[in-house]
Amino acid sequence: AALLAARVGYSIAVNHNSILAIENPAAANTEIMTDSWEALSLDMEHWILVLKQLEDCLILQTLRSIRTNRSTVPTSSHSEPLGRLSVKALLEGGRGAFADSVAKWVFKQNLTPDILIQAQLRHHESMEESENADHRTSSSSTCQQTGMEHVVELLRLAYERFPYSLEPDVFQAHCCWEYVVQWNKDPEESAFLIRAVDHLKSIANAHVQYGITLMIWNTFVVKRLSSAAYLMDKVGKAPKDRLCRRDVGMSDTAMASFLGSCTHVLQKLMEADISRDEMKKPLLDIEDTWVAVEGPTSIVELALEQKHIHYPLVEHHYVLSAILYGIMRFCLKSVKPLALFDSKGKNAFFKDLTSIQLLPSGDMDSSIVYARQQFLFKVISAAVKALPQAPKPSEITEEQPMCMSEKDEDWPSLAVELAHQLQVNEDELRRYYVCELYNNGIDQLGEEAIFQVADKEVLASQLLVLTGQRLSYALLHTQTKEGMELLARLPPVLCTWLKAMDPQDLQNTDVPIGTTAKLVNKVLELLPENHGQYSLALQLIDAVEAMSLS
Repeated sequence: AALLAARVGYSIAVNHNSILAIENPAAANTEIMTDSWEALSLDMEHWILVLKQLEDCLILQTLRSIRTNRSTVPTSSHSEPLGRLSVKALLEGGRGAFADSVAKWVFKQNLTPDILIQAQLRHHESMEESENADHRTSSSSTCQQTGMEHVVELLRLAYERFPYSLEPDVFQAHCCWEYVVQWNKDPEESAFLIRAVDHLKSIANAHVQYGITLMIWNTFVVKRLSSAAYLMDKVGKAPKDRLCRRDVGMSDTAMASFLGSCTHVLQKLMEADISRDEMKKPLLDIEDTWVAVEGPTSIVELALEQKHIHYPLVEHHYVLSAILYGIMRFCLKSVKPLALFDSKGKNAFFKDLTSIQLLPSGDMDSSIVYARQQFLFKVISAAVKALPQAPKPSEITEEQPMCMSEKDEDWPSLAVELAHQLQVNEDELRRYYVCELYNNGIDQLGEEAIFQVADKEVLASQLLVLTGQRLSYALLHTQTKEGMELLARLPPVLCTWLKAMDPQDLQNTDVPIGTTAKLVNKVLELLPENHGQYSLALQLIDAVEAMSLS
């Protein structure tokens, strides 16, 4: 209605201008302009400006009125309904008002960062003189498959009208901030914080990404992380739901997800801090139609004003966050996270990340290093147990190999990464991971993980013991007639060695003998011929072959 009224007013002004020109042609054809003509010219420019502003406002309002069927993530009960936009509100809302208004709609409709990126690609395609037909078809096909063709097209039109206010990094930053704000209102909705991190990762400019990340940390994260750390250190394990709600303000399940997001936020902060040395700060601009905008400083402007962090201090917090995440993710017991650090390390936690703090340096006390190693062992063991059990050999195919769950962290790799920061021997962790995989009967992944181990000779000795435990269980603890007969035929040294093995440590005793035969061959391959246990490995091969035939 406002746009229609403005068009009517503009038409009347144009008509009035034409009438004056006809009635006073002498004035119209001379260079002498009277005050009335100047006023009329300014009046016409104002009408044109108002028309453009109303058209822009209509496009944003139309976009915000669209409803999609994407309901994977629930909307927060605390989120306010989208009101109607007005030119006055946009002019008084600051430079971020445009991206903020669309970000609120993105949150309501649960649009992923990929949808926003697709719309941006479509916008670039439409601007190119020479278009790539194959790429364009692929982009349209993706949108049609997701049923978002209409939304992507409207977003493209919005990008076209607001090339600066809805610049990709600016828009992603506002979407990220909106999700974090909504999560802070309802911390139980951990999916909101996860989506915020997804938008954060989609910001290409490291300066913007850095500033937004640091603001998220200071405004929403650090206080809750501090509460979680002190609670977990007090109880010495993953706290129960009641304590999590009391001290941190969320359930135990939500807290585990929160700690995972904290780890990703700190990781992204470190990455952005390094990357911003390689690029310039973005030049924030605004469309000519909206140069008169006034109001609060935008989120992106604030982000670009953030101070430099003290990188080692962020790294220090990242290690703690990952430790807390591991404890909650696997419900570990008998672990006091702050006890894994000395007094300097404890005192540096939860200080301003831009401040210089006294951090641990030099070699750590051996008792603390040992406690760290035992903790990382616990994480690896829990991560392996969380893997799907090994399928039968007939079920394993080259097309469908066993792999880590894509939805979860690669915990063994994360443990090795933390080991470097915690002064724990990394190769020892890698060997432990391999042994745990074989211990749980996940031999295929174990064989793949061997390539990451440096000291394969020590690993071979460890796997030899595990092989002996498997055979000890098969021959001595099942007490079959065939097993007893085979045991009687074995060399005395091997028989004595097998009797000394304790298969109670095995997590999975139901491993096919053919799979164990592959393990023995792998051990023989890793052991040098002059090794003291090489002859024992040769005897094990004969024993396994005999068991396979029986």
